[in-house]
Amino acid sequence: MDPVLLEEQLHSRIPLSRQLGARVAEAGMDLVRLTAPLELNLNHRDTAFGGSLSSLAILAAWAWLYLASSSEGFHGRIVIQHGAMDYIAPVAGDFEAVCRRPGTAEWNEFRETLKRRKRARIELRAAIHSGGRVAATFAGRYVALDG
Repeated sequence: MDPVLLEEQLHSRIPLSRQLGARVAEAGMDLVRLTAPLELNLNHRDTAFGGSLSSLAILAAWAWLYLASSSEGFHGRIVIQHGAMDYIAPVAGDFEAVCRRPGTAEWNEFRETLKRRKRARIELRAAIHSGGRVAATFAGRYVALDG
């Protein structure tokens, strides 16, 4: 999917993405990379607000699953069921969230379960990068509901 089209989907389906200044820098079956400016996401210490970092990571994983499942004809709902964020270092500049494709076995199990049961779960991971380093990591369980 064209990054511009995915960004339009993010902004229309999840309006918070626009408030964060989220942009789709890369969108493919191997990964989705979202970027956000520090200036829209500052906290009281002039670093990125933890909620903004978490939100961008959640959005990157959601966007990857949306892209991957849409390419297979799925048009149902995708929601996050559980998420955990580990903050490693303060973010003092613009940042990005990268979600990479899960393993083949996990993806195939998700696809087959979704076809059979019209509902499936998958664990996805994303990392927040800033200044050439990993500043936070995210792991989330997403649910797709068909119908």
